[in-house]
Amino acid sequence: MHRVWSSPALDGDAYAEPVVANGIVVTATENDTVFGLASDTGALRWKTHLGEPIPGDQLPCGNIDPSGITSTPVIDPGRGVVYAVAFVQPAHHELVALDLTTGAVRWRTTIDPRGANPKTEQQRSALSLDGDEVVVPFGGLFGDCGDYHGYVVTAGIDGGGIRATYMVPAALAAAVWAPPGATTDTNGDLYVTSGNATESPQSSDLSDSVIRLSRTLAFVSAFTPSNRVALSESDADLGSVSPALLDGRRLFQVGKQGVGYLLDADHLAGSATVHQGKVCGSAYGGTAYAPPLLFVPCRDGLVALRTSPTTFAVAWHTRSFDAGPPVVGGSTVWSIDLSDDALVAFDVSTGRELSHVALGNLAHFTTPTIVGNRVLVASGGHVDAYGS
Repeated sequence: MHRVWSSPALDGDAYAEPVVANGIVVTATENDTVFGLASDTGALRWKTHLGEPIPGDQLPCGNIDPSGITSTPVIDPGRGVVYAVAFVQPAHHELVALDLTTGAVRWRTTIDPRGANPKTEQQRSALSLDGDEVVVPFGGLFGDCGDYHGYVVTAGIDGGGIRATYMVPAALAAAVWAPPGATTDTNGDLYVTSGNATESPQSSDLSDSVIRLSRTLAFVSAFTPSNRVALSESDADLGSVSPALLDGRRLFQVGKQGVGYLLDADHLAGSATVHQGKVCGSAYGGTAYAPPLLFVPCRDGLVALRTSPTTFAVAWHTRSFDAGPPVVGGSTVWSIDLSDDALVAFDVSTGRELSHVALGNLAHFTTPTIVGNRVLVASGGHVDAYGS
């Protein structure tokens, strides 16, 4: 593969995945700036600065400095709107709607959950759309400091502010932080997975659990593994990966322990576990699904699972590398080698490595994006497009 185009320089680190609609690539930086680029050339169409980010020394912990837009925005192509969450001075989170064509701000509203401390909450998970609402998850900073909780917030696309809030009922922590964000089914129900509790886990606190919520964020059901207390005590978040909705109303979940769970999405409590088994050493980020294969990013390589309604099994496992969230296009799956700052391509069927392209400096959990026959990556202060 070779680089086809490179965007103008960005003004900060890009943790967000580039997203594309209507010929515009949207990317965002920790300097609280959103960029609109031409998808065919990378030329700058617009950029909009949303405020001043929060310096790291103004936060009690964390590993992002400064902290601005960390999550991946979401585009509503029909309405021509981009939604992004910016962490701005004085420290608070704002949900902002921008015109996809021009970058003009249509509206902005504070999105912090009521009673939450904005300085200990991080908005890391990608935004998503559920009907006429924007879904915004929250978790804590790197280091698990302060009085944070896991939240899911929804806001109307009309700019009217928060419509509903769900808080994971742990005494502290239980973050909703996996980079891909919430998973939505055809009924509008949401699935998220929480992380560890930082106080002694209680029997019903839903830390390290897969949680199903209605569109109004009412609790529906949850799956909690039997070793949840041990997971919390060892900071082995089940919620290091977002849940994946598979064919046949199955839900797949894997976390830092590397154990995968195939669940019945309609019956998360009780008999939820259809199958479980070891997948890899430790999994982080998000999966990619090209039935019947599910691709899982692990600290010891990329793993392909062959799935069915009743089981899963490892189809192949690459050489050991710190794999970023994968994307699939045709017969190729791409992942970022986070240990070598490289874009790597593998054959979908066999796991054979097809190419290895060196990149610039990368943010953690960097995720590529496929647009036609090109792969986009935010790295080294630019968005770059690669093609055959």
